[in-house]
Amino acid sequence: MPGTRYLLEVNPRLPPALSRLDELANDLWYSWDRPTRALFVRLGQKLWNAASHSPKALLKRVDQHRLDSAAEDPVYLGMLARVLSAYDSYHKTPPRDHVPRLEQGESIAYFCAEFGFHESLPIYSGGLGILAGDHCKTASDMKLPFVGVGLLYRQGYFQQTIDGEGRQAAMYNDSDFDDLPMAPVLKSDGSELHVTVTLPGRNVEVKVWQVKVGQVRLYLLDTDLERNAIHDRDIAHQLYGGDRTTRLEQEIILGVGGVKVLKEVGYQPTVWHINEGHAAFLILERMRQLVQEGLDMTSALEAVACNTVFTTHTAVPAGHDHFAEDMIRQYFGQFCRELGCDMEALLELGRVPGQHEFNMTALAIRGSRFQNGVSRVHGEVSARMLAGLWPQINPGDNPMDYVTNGVHVPTFLSDLWHDTLNRYLGDGWSQRLTDTHCWAGIDNIPDHVFWSARLAIKSQMLYLLRHRIGQQHARNQGSQAHLDRLLKYADPDNPNVLTIGFARRFATYKRATLLFRNLDWLRQIVADPERPVLFIFAGKAHPADEPGQSLIRRIAEVAAMPEFEGRILMAEGYDLHLSRRLVAGVDVWLNNPVYPLEASGTSGMKAAINGVINLSVLDGWWAEGFDDSEGSENGWGIKPVSATYDDNRRDAEEARSLYEALQDQVIPLYYNRGPMGYSPGWVAMAKRSIATVTPHFTSQRMVGEYVTKFYQSASRQWRRYSQDNFAGARSLATWKARVRRAWPGVIMQRLDAATRRIGFGEGVQFEVALQLNGLAPADVQVELLLGRPNGAHHRPARRLRLEHRGRGEDGRERYALDLVPDLCGKIEYRIRAFPRHEMLTHPFEMGMMIWL
Repeated sequence: MPGTRYLLEVNPRLPPALSRLDELANDLWYSWDRPTRALFVRLGQKLWNAASHSPKALLKRVDQHRLDSAAEDPVYLGMLARVLSAYDSYHKTPPRDHVPRLEQGESIAYFCAEFGFHESLPIYSGGLGILAGDHCKTASDMKLPFVGVGLLYRQGYFQQTIDGEGRQAAMYNDSDFDDLPMAPVLKSDGSELHVTVTLPGRNVEVKVWQVKVGQVRLYLLDTDLERNAIHDRDIAHQLYGGDRTTRLEQEIILGVGGVKVLKEVGYQPTVWHINEGHAAFLILERMRQLVQEGLDMTSALEAVACNTVFTTHTAVPAGHDHFAEDMIRQYFGQFCRELGCDMEALLELGRVPGQHEFNMTALAIRGSRFQNGVSRVHGEVSARMLAGLWPQINPGDNPMDYVTNGVHVPTFLSDLWHDTLNRYLGDGWSQRLTDTHCWAGIDNIPDHVFWSARLAIKSQMLYLLRHRIGQQHARNQGSQAHLDRLLKYADPDNPNVLTIGFARRFATYKRATLLFRNLDWLRQIVADPERPVLFIFAGKAHPADEPGQSLIRRIAEVAAMPEFEGRILMAEGYDLHLSRRLVAGVDVWLNNPVYPLEASGTSGMKAAINGVINLSVLDGWWAEGFDDSEGSENGWGIKPVSATYDDNRRDAEEARSLYEALQDQVIPLYYNRGPMGYSPGWVAMAKRSIATVTPHFTSQRMVGEYVTKFYQSASRQWRRYSQDNFAGARSLATWKARVRRAWPGVIMQRLDAATRRIGFGEGVQFEVALQLNGLAPADVQVELLLGRPNGAHHRPARRLRLEHRGRGEDGRERYALDLVPDLCGKIEYRIRAFPRHEMLTHPFEMGMMIWL
């Protein structure tokens, strides 16, 4: 039509009776409280979907008459009253006695590049963000003094479409900030809070937004301000977008700007948690602020590191962010001047032996004293991968620890389970998520009730899947007849078809197409008309990841083959909404990464808590969660093959294990149905999946471990290091400098005769002499490690300390141990020495050790 197109948005007014809907719409508590979301859905299902499930956006667009009608509807007002009562109770109830907590005055700041709470706040891309969101939600549930810091992106992760040939198209849309559940942070005079971050040749102004996540606050940093240059306005425009310069600037804004924000709002954390290396520049900014208060650089580093926790989620060296040293020189010249150090000293904080770039993980390790991977396997992998940062320490002894990830049960447990669990686990089960005795009550649910709940959840998933596939098919100009063929087995009215789901990021190491390794074998598996199998795939590949996108094309290619038509579906538009339905609704959750590259994985946990059974490679969390003991099986595990196999043989062998599991175990068990139409054996395994996984892999357990293993200790160390004008940090920094100078000249020699055989009850003496090169005897600890040869009996070696016995005539210090062994047979022992100081957070944090 001719003429200028103008837009006018008319916003409705909330009737007085519904005034608190605005409060609910601006608190992400709704992201895990279903009755709250139901209030908004009731105002219009179609509008709810059109508003991307955003209560705030819905309230801006809903017709006034709907609000007026709801304000006079006693049923709706009753729902609202119940929700508000629960909401107010949630915010006023003190923390429970059994929940780990911090001391009065202690608090945590949690930095991450992405946060995934709900599809209505699209500032996440995948697992890292969802994990960060669950961490915040759980901190709120546990009433922890906790604040999050992140970046506010106009464009979160892309929206995905897939054409008829399986080609992925990525679409980026700018979010309307007025539709997001957040508000600008205001200063006491009512003006917006801005902070300034210095970049080469200019200052960038950063606006601060606040998001309510129950009792937690999340601060998001925004550079899209008119007073900034065009380039600077785009720094935080797109999540993980732009070139290396943009990526570096994003991480400077997050780390440096985030510290400045917390100082401006008056938040004084006693714990700083860096979730992945993107935020590690916060270490330099904290050091800079302490230097301005009078500390030297090395003392400032000790003060900062003592209460910094660093979590790595990456299992391959290439996955750690790194930047050319010339870029760091360009961006941090002013920092060096304010730190009172030369550039070489700053660059050394980010160096990895054998590499020539500034590594953000190295900076995070050197600027923290608490480090962890996100599963037991990943902790071991990280200890080996980062061993060069503690060069003289065996990987098994270095400070790298682990806390296995968990999931926020209220977010990912299907709402259709709640009434059933209330009935059979008893009131209050949601407050006892880590109680194994509570979850053992799953066995009290009658099998037919359990199976009915599973089918209802599955039908719900299939409705959404059919809708997504239908839209996809129509856009690709497909016929209705062909669509009917495609959806033959995805029938919500007949959900008794074995349905296997694979949904996650399409990275090559996750091997989405391992299932297609041997198509002849796969044909045999799906060919039985009496035992049909439906495979559902969903997920996104990064727009720059061509190998990842080729996996999607391969799935589409196989799905189009006549013998697999309707048995393999690839759903586009993977997001949190589809994810929640899939992990709850399929029968089996498939995961087959290359071992040991799955750092943790959480989708399988979300599936298990809903009664979905895992079929997964024994990597990440499943290496801990899988139970194959007789009568207690909670899923199926694919044992990784020997590390000596080449990639082709490895994939062939593990694909064989997958086919055998499907053909010999999964399909027969599912279709071994009794007179009531379901498999009792399947129900028993699904129940065990819930009972064994839920209490051990909830985010409440995870955050509780962070509190007891790291947060409490970090707060204590901060008190010790910072008291008396940081006397502890200064003293330790001076001591470490002295040790580093002397250590290359420390020499250990054995003095005793190395007795080879004694009788039981007899004693033996171990004695060594150390040339300390100017160090004091108290600066060094000498230990004997005692155990069985080659780790026999799988018991860790005992650590026995050798006492200082004075100085010999030759000037060397003598250390000795008198021991009467309580073991018979062959005993292995080793003797080592390492620096010792009472202020050290970890005995081996300096990475120094000598062995006899």
